[in-house]
Amino acid sequence: TGAIAKLPGPECEIFVGHVGGAAGRVKADATAFPQRSSHFVMNVHARWREPAMDKACIDWARALYEAAKPYAAGTAYVNFMPEDEVDRIEAAYGGNYRRLLEIKKRYDPLNLFRMNQNLRPKESLRAA
Repeated sequence: TGAIAKLPGPECEIFVGHVGGAAGRVKADATAFPQRSSHFVMNVHARWREPAMDKACIDWARALYEAAKPYAAGTAYVNFMPEDEVDRIEAAYGGNYRRLLEIKKRYDPLNLFRMNQNLRPKESLRAA
């Protein structure tokens, strides 16, 4: 895709990490994170400091995401997802999503723990 040649800023990067080993020996439903069979993970770091770079950096990251999509497993790691990707939360948790909603409803009904990709208690109430 030429994404490396088009890095929009000096703090932007594409990280590809090898995963597996001990993480791959954990059952998918043993923790919130279910993706245990992948061998690699890609994280697109679109970081910048100047507001004038917002569009260029966001557009670059989204274009790279779309270009990589056909080669990806279709899963996600929630800690790599930006705030505006709330539509991918359920897919990131896979088969664990409904169980996590019930846990959220039971132990955090006031949504005290709401940073990052939040599971909202109201969603769990609708899903029940």
